Amino acid sequence: MKIVVIGLNHKTADIELREKLAFNGPRLEEGLLKIREIPGIRESVIISTCNRVEMYLNANDSGKAYESIKDFLAGFFDIQRESLDTALYVYDEMKAVKHIFRVASSLDSMVVGEPQILGQLKEAFEAALGKKTTGVLLNRLLKKSISVAKRVRTETRIAENAVSISFAAVELAKKIFTDLSGKSFMLLGAGEMAELAAKHIISNGVRDIVVANRTYERGRELAKEFNGRAVKFEDFLHEMVHSDILICSTGAQNYVLLKNQMQKVMKERKNKPVFIIDISVPRNIDPEINDLNNVYLYDVDDLQGVVDTNILERQKEAKKAEDIIEEEIETFRKWLSSLDSVPTVIALREKAESIKKEELERLINRLPDIGEKERKAIENLANSIINKLIHAPTIALKEDTEDKDMLIATIKRLYGLNGEDDVEK
Repeated sequence: MKIVVIGLNHKTADIELREKLAFNGPRLEEGLLKIREIPGIRESVIISTCNRVEMYLNANDSGKAYESIKDFLAGFFDIQRESLDTALYVYDEMKAVKHIFRVASSLDSMVVGEPQILGQLKEAFEAALGKKTTGVLLNRLLKKSISVAKRVRTETRIAENAVSISFAAVELAKKIFTDLSGKSFMLLGAGEMAELAAKHIISNGVRDIVVANRTYERGRELAKEFNGRAVKFEDFLHEMVHSDILICSTGAQNYVLLKNQMQKVMKERKNKPVFIIDISVPRNIDPEINDLNNVYLYDVDDLQGVVDTNILERQKEAKKAEDIIEEEIETFRKWLSSLDSVPTVIALREKAESIKKEELERLINRLPDIGEKERKAIENLANSIINKLIHAPTIALKEDTEDKDMLIATIKRLYGLNGEDDVEK
């Protein structure tokens, strides 16, 4: 019985290979059932995301499991087996446990601290439960992984601080307005990054949305997507009077908003604060606008500076998370160690019960006139003797000691248990 991880991720395989190996929709369930048929693999969970494809296994031998999974992937996805040689990695035992804990806690993600992976792990676990491809070992491991991830998020700030340009824009907007609900918003242009930032702004409660784009039809499409309204590009200055937040990415080669124009806008706004994000390269908004009172202008470099600072903060928190994981690995290792002795404890109890039953029957047969009361007293005495005799070895087997394997072997030999706990091996 051995925990094994076999897989690939964004560090070991390019997007083309990851796409080929994606377990999408019904292919996930089909894959689980196929792996269940592989000799030597008792339990399995498949997690498949855009950045990783991994199989968590309970297998007899990690080396044989690696070769079998390699064959399985090549056949299942109709790809060359050799294409997996440098992409696949394999971990077993405590290294496998550590890897799964790190994945669940998003320490192994492309963006450390991202929240999606935990949900994806839960879905993978539920799919495996649905197909009954897990058992005692992986059930305990996956549940523990989920609790470890929750502990990491509770006891560290690893998921805080924006680490993308679009999220950084939202973070800065919140610093200025605190609450974004009820604020008005304009999207000037339709650049991809600006559009993404707009989606994050809107997800934080902004409801009054205006889109101004040089191609009016494209502006209408975006406005419909955001449940807003479109205006002609040449009318954006008039609309800015009513906009608290502006995100700009027009693709123009010069400034589309100058300082003197913004002065007029602020006058009409009665100097109410305005938050402006210029994601354009080259910049579309005159940087001198930032000199105006209550105008907060940020460009890509400003946002990148926020991102870089936040990444450093997350890295500090990641160190704390690694310490938590080491603690949890030790807890899981102790449970795993106790699991090794369970078959021997059961065999010892069964052997004792068998001896007790045999001797009681022999005694009762010699005393045909014994009453029910006396018979019960004899049985209780036998139970008491058996329990006291096996108590010490049972406690010893459950303890977490370095010589556990030797202790198991000794008890099996002393009590004649050899072979009785090898049924599932």
